[in-house]
Amino acid sequence: MSEPAPHPLAHEHVFLGQAHDANARRTLWVVALTAVMMVAEIIAGQVFGSMALLADGFHMATHAGALAVAAGAYAFARRHARDRRFSFGTGKVGDLAGFASALVLGVVALGIAVESFGRLLAPQQVAFGQAILVAVIGLAVNLVSALLLAGGGHHHHHGHGHDHHHGHEHHHGHEHHHGHHHGGGGQDNNLRSAYLHVLADALTSVLAIAALLAGRYLDWIWLDPMMGIVGALVIARWSWGLMRDTASVLLDASDPALETEIRALAEAAGDTRITDLHVWRLGPEAHAAIVSVTGPADAETIRARLKPVHEVVHLTIEHRPMAAG
Repeated sequence: MSEPAPHPLAHEHVFLGQAHDANARRTLWVVALTAVMMVAEIIAGQVFGSMALLADGFHMATHAGALAVAAGAYAFARRHARDRRFSFGTGKVGDLAGFASALVLGVVALGIAVESFGRLLAPQQVAFGQAILVAVIGLAVNLVSALLLAGGGHHHHHGHGHDHHHGHEHHHGHEHHHGHHHGGGGQDNNLRSAYLHVLADALTSVLAIAALLAGRYLDWIWLDPMMGIVGALVIARWSWGLMRDTASVLLDASDPALETEIRALAEAAGDTRITDLHVWRLGPEAHAAIVSVTGPADAETIRARLKPVHEVVHLTIEHRPMAAG
């Protein structure tokens, strides 16, 4: 039995960022680079008998896994973008992956800190020459990966949509608005999580190179674990920031700036009062809003007033005329 034809006013809920596919390709390239470097470090560690290289190789494996999750999130979001099981599309899948990556970053930071404290208390022999060489190669790979991911940080979105308005009994109006959107402030937390994993690897490589050079030429063996502790603290801070921001999106936290803008525009004429307002993020470049208003101005008038709020691509207005005195 064939499915019924869609209603003329039906609309899609695809709120993926314009750079979604490009960011997915960038992430896949970085996954490949990281995996190759991970295997090289593990093999080098076994050949040279360097525990430091083996440890760094397995540490990089955690980042490769997190980056693979980011790549998988892009693929899942694209594949299920029009799946009706997801009421507002799959724009938040990247934030879910970003939250998971933030947890991994936190675990990595804790592991580095524990290992560094252990080596500070019980210094170990380090194969400086081989370790420096591999660390420099690792840094180069991380810089290339960072450049690939940084290319997805700036983009512009132009969405084409439609407006439709449904009138209901008892003077309740509901309106859904999909307007022309010019975004730039939206942040792809999935790409951000991949970028932070690459930066974390680059940071540990820089600190390791500095510590290894000091250990080889100045005999400052203690500097290696100290640099590890510093790196762990920086990575932990990145992890917390990413976890905070992605959790905010996943919990549908409101956007105070958009709320203020919506209130100002809707109530500017003095004939309308907002009685209930909800604003939340649907994807990297898209927000939704439910606005309940009372007053003589109808829903179509409120819709026109809120048209400048381009960040809101899915708008529902409930209009309740004031009760007669």
